[in-house]
Amino acid sequence: MTNPETAGIERPATLAIDIGGTGLKASILDSAGRMATDRVRAMTPPRLTPRLLVSTLGTLVEPLPPYDRVSVGFPGVVRNGTVRTAPNLGSRAFQGFDLAAALEQRLGKPVRVVNDADMQGWGAVRGAGVEMVITLGTGFGSSLFIDGRLGPHLELAHHPFRKGRTYEEELGERARKKLGRGKWNRRVHEAIDQLRGLTTFDHLYIGGGNARKLEPGLPDDVSVVDNAAGILGGIRLWDAPLPGRGT
Repeated sequence: MTNPETAGIERPATLAIDIGGTGLKASILDSAGRMATDRVRAMTPPRLTPRLLVSTLGTLVEPLPPYDRVSVGFPGVVRNGTVRTAPNLGSRAFQGFDLAAALEQRLGKPVRVVNDADMQGWGAVRGAGVEMVITLGTGFGSSLFIDGRLGPHLELAHHPFRKGRTYEEELGERARKKLGRGKWNRRVHEAIDQLRGLTTFDHLYIGGGNARKLEPGLPDDVSVVDNAAGILGGIRLWDAPLPGRGT
């Protein structure tokens, strides 16, 4: 990969951060959305607090070259940069935390924060019709796009899926380990059918760390996307207005 310190990055350069329940990742994207540096990674600290998250991210991105703006994917509901929920980070302390403002203060650059599935969706969708993105990892994430525009975040993870249990309870990492690969895969196919009926999607993209554990045989209107989409979607946060933000 080209060394941006010697060759330069086409600007504006975007620092893209992907916050997960088990890991943190970041990279620099050039103006075309190409990854200009290798990703830097760190484990998500246990007993995470907002202050610890901001400090850990600040340390994580220190080795990266200069950037002009920051895009962040967060595993929960985010509105106008402020966290509403953070179910997989194990702390209620995030509720009401203005993560965008805290990172702007720490990093000294403008910051946009969205749900991580929304950010991964921007790195995956093609902008044609109704496109849905789900992420399979520690929990379950989802986003919905219409002709390339992000729709309101629905947080389907905590909606009923089967037998009174939610999508996250049936498809998250705990469920995968308990059910075993075969049964978990069948549950994913059941979820795909239910989501198709709910949204009538034209295409469904599946990302997240557990997407690689899906067995062959997905329907023609379903694709697995590289987990790097969670980073690569960062450039598109600056190309279009965010729902509920108006800018």
